[in-house]
Amino acid sequence: MSPARRGATKRPRTSDPYDGPRRRTAQTGTPAASRGAGVRPWAPPAPVVRAADVDLSVDLAPGRSGGLKLRNPILVASGTFGYGTEYAAVVDVQRLGAICCKGTTLRARFGNEPPRVTETPAGMLNSIGLQNAGVDAVIEKYAAQWATWQVPVIVNVAGESIEDYVEVVRRLDGVPGVAGIELNISCPNVGRGGLQFAVDREAAGAVTAAVRGATDLPLMVKLSPNVADVRAIAKAIEDAGADAISAINTLSGMAIDRVRRRPLLGNTYGGLSGPAIKPVALRIVYEVAQTVRVPIVAVGGVSGLDDVLDFLLAGASAVQVGTALFADPALPVRLIDELAAWCAGQGLASFRDLEGRALPAGRDRPSVKGAEYRP
Repeated sequence: MSPARRGATKRPRTSDPYDGPRRRTAQTGTPAASRGAGVRPWAPPAPVVRAADVDLSVDLAPGRSGGLKLRNPILVASGTFGYGTEYAAVVDVQRLGAICCKGTTLRARFGNEPPRVTETPAGMLNSIGLQNAGVDAVIEKYAAQWATWQVPVIVNVAGESIEDYVEVVRRLDGVPGVAGIELNISCPNVGRGGLQFAVDREAAGAVTAAVRGATDLPLMVKLSPNVADVRAIAKAIEDAGADAISAINTLSGMAIDRVRRRPLLGNTYGGLSGPAIKPVALRIVYEVAQTVRVPIVAVGGVSGLDDVLDFLLAGASAVQVGTALFADPALPVRLIDELAAWCAGQGLASFRDLEGRALPAGRDRPSVKGAEYRP
């Protein structure tokens, strides 16, 4: 049967693919076609940005003479990349934004009793105990090679007293190849009965101020998540002279050996890292970004580009890749390329256009009034 016999009406053909049947809008009930529906609105073409042209540079010490300028915001975290030399044969370390080397103390440390590492769901527990050869040995063995690299090396410093921290930093000050300091303040303060510097606002501010007075090197201080409210501690660190803040260190945890019916780790407790802690790290970065003005370097569960983007949107200026390195040493370099390509695809000339875009309007407005959302 022909269309005419069925009563069908043949619509005239049109070259406009947006020319469709008249319809009514849900809100007004007026014919949509009469309001311009079906006509593509004119807009200027989006700017074309090539991945190679995206500006990935960032300064982690903008208030300090010379700053701490990185070619990109992808760093590797302390304790997961050794001193950089261990990965040089398998990764182009020169492409990294910066290397945070293994924790360094005043004197050599042999570390904790084994077992020291165990896998957990979506992460791992480690209880290395800051095993290292001491600051003098680190300078003698690695600094000269660092000085020949393009990638900045930030030395992670740990100690049991303010005097320890200050003396380590004094020995590092002025050493060619040392681009900056990252203070690991999640260490027991022997002068305060083993209380961690990182969980007490006054102690955190005191050790930061003392180290600030001992060096002109860019200074980044690493926050512990094992506190009730990290914002007051972050503010004390900023006020004491830190150029940047890294967040976060590992969460305290443990595992059980069911066969021997005892804690699995030789030190009983260990630090939880990996994708499992990303939501905690993201929350802390989001809160601290509304509290301080210094750059924040996010660390905790970065294993893909989505994690990098989340941290940047929450207020971070850069990220550190840690636990994921053990499974994929090439990940940091790949993230550099992926971030540039993503920004180009979004028409962004710089990744810094993303920084803090998820924060509430008004950077001084805290995200919470208190601790009411905490369990």
